[in-house]
Amino acid sequence: MTSHSTNNNKRMRQRLALEAARIMAEEGVNDYQFAKRKSAIRLGAADTCNLPRNDEIQQALEEYLRLFKADSQPAMLKQLRQAAVQVMYLLQQFNPRLVGSVLNGTAGEHSNINIHIFCDAAKEVVLFFLHERIAHECVEKKITLMNGSQVGYPAYRFLVQNVLVEVIVFGVADIRQAPRSPVDGHPMKRATVAAVEKLLQDS
Repeated sequence: MTSHSTNNNKRMRQRLALEAARIMAEEGVNDYQFAKRKSAIRLGAADTCNLPRNDEIQQALEEYLRLFKADSQPAMLKQLRQAAVQVMYLLQQFNPRLVGSVLNGTAGEHSNINIHIFCDAAKEVVLFFLHERIAHECVEKKITLMNGSQVGYPAYRFLVQNVLVEVIVFGVADIRQAPRSPVDGHPMKRATVAAVEKLLQDS
């Protein structure tokens, strides 16, 4: 491959990453693969095999937020983290851990709050919601583990302060091994309520 072709490929990857980041920030897309495909179509490169990695899109998203959302995104992120703390205290008997964009700082107006909880009997979570009179929806979420396997876990969605909260129920022993991050392939970062409160204090 010539240096000219290499430079062209690099520029295309950068353009695709920037467009995917814009799509995620402005259109509420939180799926990296979907954002990649959509950006490739918009840039007239639907057949390209030169798609950016998820961590390249994440880096582009952080830069996009700094450049174009500096006046609004920090306040929105603070509100989402405050709502997350409220939910985590509500779910404290299930050892909640915050994950995703609200934790890593890239959340915006379209973002959900994503929380992992730990309980060996999902029906206990359902009974808890019924006792607390929390209207919720039950779904299954496919999660990629560190060994590469995909496993379906029960998940529950409900609204807090008009923000969608998604809670995924893992077994109690799963607290020791986080699933694979879709961003970089490393164990997913998880935060206790104390860690989230510290993020709020530091901000």
